[in-house]
Amino acid sequence: MSERLDLRGVKCPLNWAKAKVRLEALPRGSEIEIILDDPKGARDIPRAAEADGYAVIEVQRCRHDWRIMIQT
Repeated sequence: MSERLDLRGVKCPLNWAKAKVRLEALPRGSEIEIILDDPKGARDIPRAAEADGYAVIEVQRCRHDWRIMIQT
């Protein structure tokens, strides 16, 4: 199962709070792509996700945003 969560325009730490709620609702083994445009969130979300036991698959910088793939 793969989902997408668009958090463009949402600033840190609220973007992590929203991502965490979605991650907790997903079944184990699911993947989610998080899209955001906040540089602080792009740095902090992968750290926070790993600290909570999630696997960060990829962090990719695109033109105006970041895409973070996380597996539950």
